[in-house]
Amino acid sequence: MNADWRVRPATRADADVLASLEKAAFGAASWGAENVKDGLTAPYVSGLLAFDESDKAAGFALWRTLGREAEILTIGASPSYRKRGVAAALLAALLEDAAAQGCAAMFLEVDSGNAAARALYEKFGFETVGERRAYYRNGADALVLRRYL
Repeated sequence: MNADWRVRPATRADADVLASLEKAAFGAASWGAENVKDGLTAPYVSGLLAFDESDKAAGFALWRTLGREAEILTIGASPSYRKRGVAAALLAALLEDAAAQGCAAMFLEVDSGNAAARALYEKFGFETVGERRAYYRNGADALVLRRYL
């Protein structure tokens, strides 16, 4: 993990930056700017942004609390920042925030074919607890992962 990442909560004022990062990270699979902006302001949803040493936005995450459980809705890094630890920094901050809010477990869905993301989640102690067939728009299956906090 790169100690140079600065991670902070995203606010409504960050909606355009977050939407731009999400589009860059996911391309054709993007939620779309309006959906990202709506997600950032939805009840029980929190956002995080990661910045490099020059204060350029490098990555983002959206997650929500559901009682004593939390769910990662999306997490990603701008393509020029991939494999540099930004997603790991975001995930560490996200898990810390969820635990501080009293959540007992974190859940997420990940494309079963996304080896890099699966490796990251495994490194952080997530375990597969289910599968969703044809979950993504492209027909890919999702694995449901869980980590106790």
